[in-house]
Amino acid sequence: MDPLETQELVGKSPTDSSKQALPNSEQDQARQTRARASPLSFFMEPFQWLQMLSSQLNPTFIFGVLVVYGLSQGFSGSFFKVVTDFYWKDVQKVQPSAVQLYIGLYYIPWVMKPIWGLFTDVFPVRGYKRRPYFLVAGVLGCVSALMVASLGKVPIAVALSCLIGITAGVAIADVTIDACIAKNSIEIRALAPDMQSLCGFCSSLGALIGYSSSGFFVHHLGPQAVPPALLIVLGFVIYEERSATLQSEKKRAVEDLQIALRGMSKTIKLPQVWKPSLYMYLSLALSISTHEGQFYWYTDPKAGPAFSQEFVGIIYAVGALASIVGVLIYQKTLKNYPFRSLLLYAQLLYGMSGMLDLIFFLRWNLVLGIPDYFFVIMEECVTRIISRIRWIPMIVLSTRLCPLGIEGTFFALLMCIDSLGALSSKWGGGVVLHLFHVTRNDFTNLWLAILIRNVLRFATLGLIFLVPKVDQEDDLIPPDILTANSGASLDDDGLELAPFQETNEEAQLLVDEENSLKT
Repeated sequence: MDPLETQELVGKSPTDSSKQALPNSEQDQARQTRARASPLSFFMEPFQWLQMLSSQLNPTFIFGVLVVYGLSQGFSGSFFKVVTDFYWKDVQKVQPSAVQLYIGLYYIPWVMKPIWGLFTDVFPVRGYKRRPYFLVAGVLGCVSALMVASLGKVPIAVALSCLIGITAGVAIADVTIDACIAKNSIEIRALAPDMQSLCGFCSSLGALIGYSSSGFFVHHLGPQAVPPALLIVLGFVIYEERSATLQSEKKRAVEDLQIALRGMSKTIKLPQVWKPSLYMYLSLALSISTHEGQFYWYTDPKAGPAFSQEFVGIIYAVGALASIVGVLIYQKTLKNYPFRSLLLYAQLLYGMSGMLDLIFFLRWNLVLGIPDYFFVIMEECVTRIISRIRWIPMIVLSTRLCPLGIEGTFFALLMCIDSLGALSSKWGGGVVLHLFHVTRNDFTNLWLAILIRNVLRFATLGLIFLVPKVDQEDDLIPPDILTANSGASLDDDGLELAPFQETNEEAQLLVDEENSLKT
C-alpha cells in the first residue's frame, strides 16, 4: 500500500477524534483544501510509490529494475522488434512463415534461463554472484548488436547468430535481476504485486520511448539494433558484498549445485507447482502467433493498408502506452483478486480482443466507417491492456512458487516454461501460416489463421482449473519446501536487497494496513 492510501485510511478512521471534533465550517475548509491538493497528490503519487519501494528495498535493486526492464527489455527490445521485422522482410526478403521460425529461435536463450539461473545462484565469480553476469550480458549484447549494424546483409545463419546473441544478453540480465525479485517476493510478500507492477511499468515506458522513435530511425538509418551498454555499467554500480570465502568457492559451488537440483526436483513435483506451470505454458502455446503474416499484410501496398515504417512505430508506441495503462489498472484495482478469478476473466477478454484482428483483416471496419489507422490503434490499445493484465498475475504466481536459496534458478525454470510456450506459439503460428499458404504476396487465407488462433484462446478457458484458488499474497508451497534450501545461498548472498529483520516488520505493517482497508 502506498503512503497516500495509508494517509486516507488514517483520515477516514472512526477513532480520529480530532477530526470528529472539528466544527462543520472547519471540516468544509479541510475538504476544500484536500480537493485543491488532489491534482498535485495524484501527480506525486507515483513518486511516493517509488520512494516507498526504495525505502523498503535497496535503491540499487530499483536501479537494476530500471536498467534491465526499462532500458534493456523495454527501450532496446522495442528497437529490436521493429528492426528484425523490417530486416527479415526488406533485407533478407524471406516468407512470413520462415520469419516465424527464425523468431522462435530467439527464444533459445530464454529457454536456457535455468542454466543462467544456476550460474547466478551457485557459481560466484571472484566472490560476486550478480555483478559478473550483468557484465557478461552487456558485453555479449553490445558485440552482437554492433556486428548486425556493421555487417549489413549477411547469410541467414550469421544474422541469426548475431540476433540470438542480443537476446542472450537480455536473457542473462533478466535472470540475474529476476533472482532478486523472486527473493524479495518471498521475504516481503505484500510487495510482490508492486514489484511486478514496477517491472511492467518500466518495460512499457521504455517500449513507449523506443517504439516512438524506432520507425524514424529504421526509415532513415535502416535496421540498426541498440547495444545494451548500460548493463555493463550496472555490473559495476549495483551493490553487492564480496564473499570472504573465496578459497572454498569451487567446493561450495558443487554442493550448492547439488542442493539446487534436489530442491528444484522436489518442488516441481508438487501439484500446487506443476499445475499452474502447465497452465502458463499451455495458455501461451495455444495462443499461436500470426504476427508476421499480419505485419506483412499491414505493410503491403496492394493487399493491405500499406502502413509506413513510421506509422508502424507509432502503432507499437501507442501499444506500449496502453501497456502502462494495463499496469496501472492491475496495480490499482486487481492486485487483491484471487489468481483463478483474475486469470479466468483476463483470458476471456484476451480471446474476445483477438476478434478485432479478424474484423480488421476482413475490412469490416471500413463498412462501419472506421478508418484503418484509427481502428488499428484502437485494436492495439485494447490488446495490450488485456495482455498486460493477463501477464502480470502469472508472473506474480511464478514468484510464489520459488523456494528460498534457489529462487533465481527456480524462477528461471518457470520462465523457461513460459519461453517454451512462446516458442511453441511462434512455431505453431508459422506452421499454420505455411499450411494456409500465407506468403509475402498472398494473404487470402490469413483470416483463417487468425480465426484458429482466436478459437484456441477461448479453448484455454477449459484449463483454468489448473490455477490455484488462492489470493495473490498467500503461500502456495509448504514452509519446509520454502525454506529447505535457504542455507544453500542466503548466508553468502551479498546482494542485500533489504535487511531481513526490517523487511519482516515492514511486511507485517503492510499486511496490517491491507487488513484495515478490508475492514
